[in-house]
Amino acid sequence: MSFANDHQYMNEPPVCCKSANAIVSSPTRPYICTRLPLLFSCAGSGKIMEEAIPKPSEKRVALVTGGNRGMGFEICRQLASSGLAVVLTARDEKRGAEAVDRLRGLGLPDVVFHQLEITEPASAARLADFVRNKFGKLDVLVNNAGTMGVTMEVGEAAVKEIMSSGKDQNEIAEWLKQRTTQSTQQGEECLRINYHGTKKVTEALLPLVLSSADGRIINVTSAFGLLRFFSGEELRRELSGIDTLTKRRLDELSALFVEDLKRGELGRRGWPADRVYAAYQASKALVCAYTRILARENAGLRVNCVHPGYVETEMNCNTGNLTAAEGASVSVAVALAERGGVTGAYFDRTEMASFV
Repeated sequence: MSFANDHQYMNEPPVCCKSANAIVSSPTRPYICTRLPLLFSCAGSGKIMEEAIPKPSEKRVALVTGGNRGMGFEICRQLASSGLAVVLTARDEKRGAEAVDRLRGLGLPDVVFHQLEITEPASAARLADFVRNKFGKLDVLVNNAGTMGVTMEVGEAAVKEIMSSGKDQNEIAEWLKQRTTQSTQQGEECLRINYHGTKKVTEALLPLVLSSADGRIINVTSAFGLLRFFSGEELRRELSGIDTLTKRRLDELSALFVEDLKRGELGRRGWPADRVYAAYQASKALVCAYTRILARENAGLRVNCVHPGYVETEMNCNTGNLTAAEGASVSVAVALAERGGVTGAYFDRTEMASFV
């Protein structure tokens, strides 16, 4: 399976587009998508940075997980540039605080940091207490933190060489895959972070999002999580049966995947066949399904997931063909959409797309 074939790419920043489902970028604010017809009108123990932020009634408040670097940092920057107060979270306190300092150095004072380990319920609870006490609500939650759960045996010099070799994106992706491995432990950790961690953080913060007059939850996912990669008919049926699917069943499916992974029997139920990326694919498929369940259960919110494209990040040894700013622009567009619009949807870069 080619990494590149499973993602939609955009070599240039988003531009004005007549497509009914297209995100259209602002000519005065490149890389921040500001209009999407389906979403927009067509016209405690954590280290906290204590500087004052305006009262919650004066600003909308956004929180971004994994915000200290890469696309997460860019999401924070673009949201803060658009006038939101931003809570930047990261596991590493030092790096998180440094990221906030960089943003403030760019003239964005309304950013604070709070430590978060997304797999630990107590950490998520402390974060929720902080947001509740400081802001009283949360308008936008962007679940960006995640992992590929693999080991890539690639040096910086080798990456520079392949990127300048003239090979196309498919060839580069295949080159990278041949140098990538995943242990059973890494696969299990991938599910624990990408799916269970996202779920834990969301559940801790959900009451605060519900306190907003226009709450948004954006889950960063991947085209790798589409159901086309599952050969099991029963699995596809369950994951697409959103009217009856439950969060409890998603947890059960996650446990079944880990069981089959440990046994070396991914084909048993028809999980994605690519052993290297199967855990990542399963985790993102579960996040997509979880997104739709949240949308069904919380009609007053706008809950959507986005595939940002093949973004240049540390997760892929910086072999992506989109910048972090370009990748971030999709999540920011959904976050800044005018009130109303779709919920329970999947956006593949610039267009609403099928989960299949």
